[in-house]
Amino acid sequence: MPPVQPMLAKSVAEIPPGMQYEAKWDGFRAIVFRDGDEIEIGSRTAKPLTRYFPELVEAFRRELPERCVVDGEIVIARDGRLRFEELLERIHPAASRVRTLAERTPASFVAFDLLALGATALDRQPLAERRTALEEALAGAAAPIHLAPASTDVEVARTWFSRYEGAGLDGVIAKPLDKPYAPGERTMYKVKHQRTADCVVAGYREHKSGPVVGSLLLGLYDATGQLQHVGVCASFPMARRRELVEELRPLRMDDLTGHPWAAWADEAAQASSRLPGAVSRWTGTKDLSWVPLRPERVVEVAYDHMEGTRFRHTTQFRSWRPDREPGSCTYGQLEEPVSYDLAELLG
Repeated sequence: MPPVQPMLAKSVAEIPPGMQYEAKWDGFRAIVFRDGDEIEIGSRTAKPLTRYFPELVEAFRRELPERCVVDGEIVIARDGRLRFEELLERIHPAASRVRTLAERTPASFVAFDLLALGATALDRQPLAERRTALEEALAGAAAPIHLAPASTDVEVARTWFSRYEGAGLDGVIAKPLDKPYAPGERTMYKVKHQRTADCVVAGYREHKSGPVVGSLLLGLYDATGQLQHVGVCASFPMARRRELVEELRPLRMDDLTGHPWAAWADEAAQASSRLPGAVSRWTGTKDLSWVPLRPERVVEVAYDHMEGTRFRHTTQFRSWRPDREPGSCTYGQLEEPVSYDLAELLG
């Protein structure tokens, strides 16, 4: 019965041998509960997602076994690749907006584990047995419900890792074949792409614990010469957060006059952009105030992949780059993965 927390993965540098391998899907993790006409979609945090994906509710009634609990990923695929930004748009308070998006950009579900079938709980069975049961249960399923491709061949996993990033996949998941399902525990392994980029530091947010640096605000120059906000760099030790305040003090600006992101203070600009300081349905009333800095320092950060024009996840600090001019920090330095059609992987 819901809620059930999904089993999680820990990051490793290389693909481990002797496991089951799957692509790492870039979507919303979801555990689907079906009992006849009753459908419940639980998120990674065990909160319900059901109301945001009405088209999947109908598909689950049509394609899943009469009684089951299935673990998988909700994705939106368009033009041969995953579109996480369009997935984010679904978390909207207006039911009419959700219905419109469900018709315009319908979601799919990629199933990769089976926790229960009929009156039988399968979570204590090893993955190898659960996978066999999943393949049998979804043998007749059709789009938008898909069975996640899986292999025990590490060379196949390496091929997926290098080849399918251009379809929006962000790595490989390795799962021990002899382990039961462990809700909330990191018993799987994930290998993600890692790249570096030189970015301009144009501000910072303070940490929730006090007046120390919480995250650095990063920018890259686009083809028109505008500095675009592309993400943040965080995860500093507390001592380092205090040191950064002093290091960056000479660059602090008293106000936003002349700052490339001065427009964030305009409510209209906030509504149509992703500048720092803008309130969204994800942040709500959270304090997003920030300290503007003259965009004169360059930092090298590690990132996994891009989501449109921004870093998909929080980046990791590598080093300051005093040898780089801020104007040289452009999108042109970012590696573009070779494009591949997602349908090739899903069949």
